[in-house]
Amino acid sequence: MNRPLRVAIVGAGPAGIYAADALMKSDTATCGCGVSIDLFERMPAPFGLIRYGVAPDHPRIKGIVNSLHKVLDKPQVRLLGNIDYGTDISLEELHRLYDAVIFSTGANADRPLDIPGIDLDGSFGAADFVSWYDGHPDVPREWPLEAETVAVLGVGNVALDVARVLAKTADELLVTEIPDNVYQGLKANKARDVHVFGRRGPAQAKFTPMELRELNHSPNVEVIVNPEDIDYDEASEVARRNSKIVDQVANIIQDYALRDPGESLNRIHLHFFENPVELVGEDGKVTALRTERTELDGTGNVRGTGKINEWPVQAVYRAVGYLSQNIAKLPFDEQAGTVPNEAGRVTTEDGSHFPKTYVTGWIKRGPVGLIGSTKGDANETIANLEEDFDAGRLAPSEEPSEDAIIALLDERQVPYTTWDGWYKLDAYERSLGEGEGRERKKVVEREEMLRPQVGG
Repeated sequence: MNRPLRVAIVGAGPAGIYAADALMKSDTATCGCGVSIDLFERMPAPFGLIRYGVAPDHPRIKGIVNSLHKVLDKPQVRLLGNIDYGTDISLEELHRLYDAVIFSTGANADRPLDIPGIDLDGSFGAADFVSWYDGHPDVPREWPLEAETVAVLGVGNVALDVARVLAKTADELLVTEIPDNVYQGLKANKARDVHVFGRRGPAQAKFTPMELRELNHSPNVEVIVNPEDIDYDEASEVARRNSKIVDQVANIIQDYALRDPGESLNRIHLHFFENPVELVGEDGKVTALRTERTELDGTGNVRGTGKINEWPVQAVYRAVGYLSQNIAKLPFDEQAGTVPNEAGRVTTEDGSHFPKTYVTGWIKRGPVGLIGSTKGDANETIANLEEDFDAGRLAPSEEPSEDAIIALLDERQVPYTTWDGWYKLDAYERSLGEGEGRERKKVVEREEMLRPQVGG
């Protein structure tokens, strides 16, 4: 091939940007022909999970944006935002215009929890709440925060984010990038007690130590753990000995359990060995959560004891995992929430490889692991794409010109955004924050996001 390899990446979050970085560092990119990459993003701004899935009081994690910036600054990469795959452009068109297509669309829906009462008013998915407080343009601008006592189901970092945001005061979060509607909503928040429930013990919790310690950083929040929930079986002790992180998490939880009660404004209660079995309602609204007490069985798993506890709550947030959504024209495993693949190569029902099509990130392996884990995914996917290219298994693009996609978008009058446009939006958000002594204030409305970029 006497031209750069043309690759489309659908999804400009960490997974897609890491894939672009891996592709630029591959042998294909350095052997002489080079690569030309177009990153398609549904939102008018890049960064995906970093912008719309990370709690606003986590500036260290948002610092990952700095490294992603360096990738998008490279001349081999072009960002095309505000483009909806399946609406503005099809798979057939991507195959016609590019030598290979990589999907890195992530996971932004809540995994369902099938228990009685889950559809009651006051029952929410954590992903929807995260989208609201992160200023996602496609969700409602208001959130019902009338509940004084709240349950959060799950023992992962998302559950802690939800609990922490509900328990903190709005003024504590005003130093972050939260938009005005989120600040006003949280200022009216009535939550005083937030209960986080896990069906297993401290050694099986999926928290990271940093997230767990951060619960204690607010002067207005007290963390409470019942000492009766500190229990380990043989498998739990083995897990602690074999993993520094597991041991750190267990020790932090134990420290919380040993503390004397304080007098903080709000409280976060961490409960273990409580399996949610039913939401109780009255007049269609949540009034209580029922859990079954569990106990360790020696293997690190738990069994039910038959003892039912009822917790008066007015709202329940399920944080039991994210789920990817079906991608038009691609095979999809509804149960796993992933596109079937072999090390990043999309596969069909008969096991054959879907031509020119790859996946990386959560759509490839499911929503597990930290953001940095997607680097390994990207490297594996790009290595197999490169192998297919070297073996002649990639049918060359029919229209490899970089102008072809622009002509198509212009013809359809799609108001797409670019990397230069992001710099304009970035400057605009920073100017909004500067007036209030903040680093930035996030813009929520899609039209307002587009205005400084494309004049829309």
